[in-house]
Amino acid sequence: MNSLAKLIGLILLIFILFLSTMGLILFLYLKISLPSISKLKNYQPKQAILLVDHKGKVIGYLGEERRIYVSIKKIPPHVVKAFLAAEDANFFKHKGIDFFSLLRALFRNLISGRIVQGGSTITQQVAKSLLLTPERTFSRKFKEMILAWQMERYLSKEEILNIYMNHIYLGEGAYGVEAASLTYFGKHVWELDLLEAATLAGLPPGPVKYSPLNNPSAALSRRNYVIRRMAEVGFISWDLANQLLTQPLRLNPHNVNIPAHSAYFIDVVKAELERLLPKEVFEWGGLKVVTTLDVDWQKRGTESAVNILTKQYRGDLPEIAAVCMDNTDGGVRFLLGGKNYLQSAYNRAILGKRQAGSAFKPFLWAEAIEKGLISPDAVLPDEPITLPGANAGEDWSPGNYDGKYLGPITLRQALALSRNTVAVRIAVILGMENLIDMVRRMDLKFPQPINLSVALGTYEISPLDLTAAFTVFPTLGHKITPRFIEAIYDKIYDGKEIYRTQNEAKQVYTSETTAIMNGFLQEVIRGGTGRCAASLGVPSGGKTGTTQDYKDAWFVAYTADYTCGVWVGYDKAKTLLKGETGGKIACPIWLAIMQSTSHQVKHLPTQVPSTVAN
Repeated sequence: MNSLAKLIGLILLIFILFLSTMGLILFLYLKISLPSISKLKNYQPKQAILLVDHKGKVIGYLGEERRIYVSIKKIPPHVVKAFLAAEDANFFKHKGIDFFSLLRALFRNLISGRIVQGGSTITQQVAKSLLLTPERTFSRKFKEMILAWQMERYLSKEEILNIYMNHIYLGEGAYGVEAASLTYFGKHVWELDLLEAATLAGLPPGPVKYSPLNNPSAALSRRNYVIRRMAEVGFISWDLANQLLTQPLRLNPHNVNIPAHSAYFIDVVKAELERLLPKEVFEWGGLKVVTTLDVDWQKRGTESAVNILTKQYRGDLPEIAAVCMDNTDGGVRFLLGGKNYLQSAYNRAILGKRQAGSAFKPFLWAEAIEKGLISPDAVLPDEPITLPGANAGEDWSPGNYDGKYLGPITLRQALALSRNTVAVRIAVILGMENLIDMVRRMDLKFPQPINLSVALGTYEISPLDLTAAFTVFPTLGHKITPRFIEAIYDKIYDGKEIYRTQNEAKQVYTSETTAIMNGFLQEVIRGGTGRCAASLGVPSGGKTGTTQDYKDAWFVAYTADYTCGVWVGYDKAKTLLKGETGGKIACPIWLAIMQSTSHQVKHLPTQVPSTVAN
């Protein structure tokens, strides 16, 4: 009997030693194959790049994950407690593994024959999110437990919470509590009340299932579960909980994904950031970029412009492009690259080049006055003209769009009424050398050689370039370089400035010439082809443009504050509606865009200041 007992004892001992050895081997194998947790000590996640307009209003975010890092020190205790109650009430008591929760989950999983409940602590969730794959297997669960145990020895509880609160996915593209706070409530995480905190804390098990935007009833039920849990674990009183449970779900959702109305502008900013920043800096994110955009103007102006286009055409809508620049610093406050970004991301305002038609004429008038070749009060004939054509033996006889001729006409009237024959006569007076010099000084990338048809705007130009060229008039001769970025900061909050653009302007014409041209171009709006712009009620100057067969309609005009250009046409050039000139379609759109922002009534200079004249 004793020998049998000894034998059984020996067998048990060998079995225990075997199990222990196998367990140790498995543990060492897993430990060796497990990823290092050292990178968690200095947790620096990939973040979004925050884009704000020139007034500091959020436009949108760039980056793979919309995450905004905030230190755990900036997250209020009631927000942390809401997540602890929902996910891991014993967080500050366990060493990475909550065995009671684990046994409960293990029992349910064994009954089901598969993993249906995790029983994971917050530490385990961090291990799974940052160090392991999301597969639901027993081996992955075992690795997760070992890593959690290691993390608790290597990191403080505060460090683990810091990672969790910034890394967790909370739906609608938002990672971490700060991005989620902005998304659902339009406020920072440190501004959340207890109800809002409980709403966020209910999201981790199912950000889609419990989405307050898409499934408010489920979100409300889940929020109330979190509130009850906070009372059960002693984080709040039952009296307070019962008061909170009666409150409705309150949201202030802000879709901080790139909005369609600003998408064309953001594409330009993104391309510029990729050029300015090292690749790894751009991809890692965590920057704040102050842009030149006015996001409120962009939203209202886009809606107004597209509404006018829709009412005018109803079907087979042409495309639209528009650019508005601040005359003081070149900041692009408004940019529209097409009628619908979701249908076409091609940015016609920047990349599209089309003939400018008569919208190019002001530069010939200015050049002739600047060079002293024509007096501002000169009278020229609006009569048929025939010149040698581009091909040998061919004549070129440009006519006016209305087929009429007005005879002797002043320079001012000729520009206001957009007389083609006068424009060509001015080009002849200027001669090729002066025309080439004009194009060079304006930094226009026209193909060479230049010929007399430049007088009628036959050379292609983008809306951005034509708008920038027009800034010479309100600035008394300085062409301003467009800017899209004001500054870049190395952190989203409380960052240090690492880059700032410089205002660039180039003197092209004298103040005397441009003061005269302002008078001429205001006449275009008072009684010429751009009459619709007079409804703005602010002193303005500008020029319409219409190309052959009504394929392109332009209106570029300015106030003392802004210069704004509008183009309307089809991508595959075809005729717009019959008689659809720049004055009939582009000008009303310009007016709608300009009415979407505020303007001070400042008068444009139409005479040279005495300090200049003297």
